[in-house]
Amino acid sequence: MIALDVQNVSVAYGGGRLALRQATLQVGGGSVCGLVGMNGSGKSTLFKTVMGFLPPLRGTVQVFEQPIIRAQKAGLIAYVPQSEDVDWNFPVSVREVVMMGRQGQMGWLRRPGAADHKLVEESLERVGMSAFAGRQIGELSGGQRKRAFLARALAQEGRLLLLDEPFGGVDVGTSEAIIALMGELRREGRSMLVSTHDLGTLETFCDEVALIADRTVLLYGPTDEVLTAENLAATFGGRSPLHAASTAKLEARP
Repeated sequence: MIALDVQNVSVAYGGGRLALRQATLQVGGGSVCGLVGMNGSGKSTLFKTVMGFLPPLRGTVQVFEQPIIRAQKAGLIAYVPQSEDVDWNFPVSVREVVMMGRQGQMGWLRRPGAADHKLVEESLERVGMSAFAGRQIGELSGGQRKRAFLARALAQEGRLLLLDEPFGGVDVGTSEAIIALMGELRREGRSMLVSTHDLGTLETFCDEVALIADRTVLLYGPTDEVLTAENLAATFGGRSPLHAASTAKLEARP
């Protein structure tokens, strides 16, 4: 089954300016797809559209063959935002942040039960944040903050995880832990769309890659077929040091 199916989607902000143009991509069930492109290329717009924050002007988005609204109500989607999209001064503990991931599964009174508390603690332990559960979210380091929101996504139990720049502002140890966690989730049958600038590690965790430039998806497919020097040049125009380093690495492959 296809986890995420985006077909010819266009999105416009106020004033009619297109923020996404006829974008098409698919993420297979139980696979990890990397979304790669420069700042302003349309990555965040695509994420917001899949989350249902922005309605498509044209085209369709389905998650496990369900329209977005139905997929959201069914709890099929979990989201890890970019750090800059979070108000770190908001007075809330790490445990409370993770519990927010359970709200969609609670009853109409929105009171967590024993099963919710159990899953929150398990999610915290899985990302190595149990010892920080009582801390205010604003007191954490960049890597700890990212782990906290990963725990929230785990608590949501979504079958499709959207990770927006999960490696941004974290240390090497946290990056390795995130990659290891993604591998575990994939083996459990979860599907992931991962926006990243870290081209050097894509081959270590991605089954598929989608390249996005000028507000549209240029191409997507198996990682080893998409990540070529020619395709990266079309995506980055040779303007990114990351592109240059990655191109050298790709050209050195046997």
